[in-house]
Amino acid sequence: MVRRAAASKLGEFAKVLELESVKNEIVPLFTNLASDEQDSVRLLAVEACVSIAQLLSQDDLETLVMPTLRQAAEDKSWRVRYMVADKFSELQKAVGPEITQNDLVPAFQNLLKDCEAEVRAAAAHKVKELCENLPVDGRETIIMNHILPFVKELVSDSNQHVKSALASVIMGLSTILGKENTIEHLLPLFLAQLKDECPEVRLNIISNLDCVNEVIGIRQLSQSLLPAIVELAEDAKWRVRLAIIEYMPLLAGQLGVEFFDEKLNSLCMAWLVDHVYAIREAATNNLMKLVEKFGAAWAQNTIVPKVLVMANDPNYLHRMTTLFCINALSEACGQEITTKQMLPIVLKMAGDQVANVRFNVAKSLQKIGPILDSSALHIEVKPVLQKLGQDEDMDVKYFAQEAINVLALA
Repeated sequence: MVRRAAASKLGEFAKVLELESVKNEIVPLFTNLASDEQDSVRLLAVEACVSIAQLLSQDDLETLVMPTLRQAAEDKSWRVRYMVADKFSELQKAVGPEITQNDLVPAFQNLLKDCEAEVRAAAAHKVKELCENLPVDGRETIIMNHILPFVKELVSDSNQHVKSALASVIMGLSTILGKENTIEHLLPLFLAQLKDECPEVRLNIISNLDCVNEVIGIRQLSQSLLPAIVELAEDAKWRVRLAIIEYMPLLAGQLGVEFFDEKLNSLCMAWLVDHVYAIREAATNNLMKLVEKFGAAWAQNTIVPKVLVMANDPNYLHRMTTLFCINALSEACGQEITTKQMLPIVLKMAGDQVANVRFNVAKSLQKIGPILDSSALHIEVKPVLQKLGQDEDMDVKYFAQEAINVLALA
């Protein structure tokens, strides 16, 4: 425990010493701790290595630090190798481009094919950062020859955490490698991951689409994207469904309105009647963001009619979803659509036999009231709220009264 505490402070301590003291006193200590019999001490020495490497010249690094670092990258304990993988970007910056190319890239290859899944996952997380930090002039060659072959192996790794870690960063390589390389080498990997049996892998690819969109445009991916999106949208785990809903506005913006209407619109409407409340709520917010993206005219033709049909659904939860959608869409759609298309439905629902629906009508009227013109407020909304104010249900009365007060209709 004492050695572990010393190892954890070694890097900080080195920073405040003269260079000679670092070389003469600290480096021998570091070498010693890095070959300690306890792996918990050795892995802390790796952390210290980052701070020490920043202080030394290239020659000193080569003789004093690199032998120990090479040894750590091949340590018999997976926890030490994991630490090397986890600190890889910092080590890379500390030792500079030349040593990175000669020493760190081969070490990184070994970490990417390590026998322990945790080590492979930690290394996979660092693929994009490693590639970004390579010197620009030889970057493409190093990535294509020394990194990509190992990355390809990981796409079909047996461990889902490794595949998921890779999927969260692999899209970023497209901006580094450019259009031709992306289409030829990366696209097959993305498509393979979009078909992966693990939902997290598919999700990580879909959530990072914007990188690829910048380089090759979404059309190349859209045919393979669709089956993956549909599967995620209907996944048995509701959190997976929730995550894909949150990416829908981003996807819609990239795929364009025609593609969206043709392929994805029905999915968005299906989520509104999901059996999990969190999904219905997210689907409602999603509609609002889509209307902001595609405009009120699109909403009037495509979304509003479908939402209003749900007002007659036999399930009261779905009728309530109609009200939540109207609350969310009214602002984005503006006064005319709200008054002509949505308001009549809300007023009609004031006579619903379920009290929960009636008090949500009062809440909806309070929400959309400020968007309506004053004649509609006084002629149509006021009588309905007054009637709800006399309802036998206490909650309905309360929310109706609150709406009357807020809209100043008393």
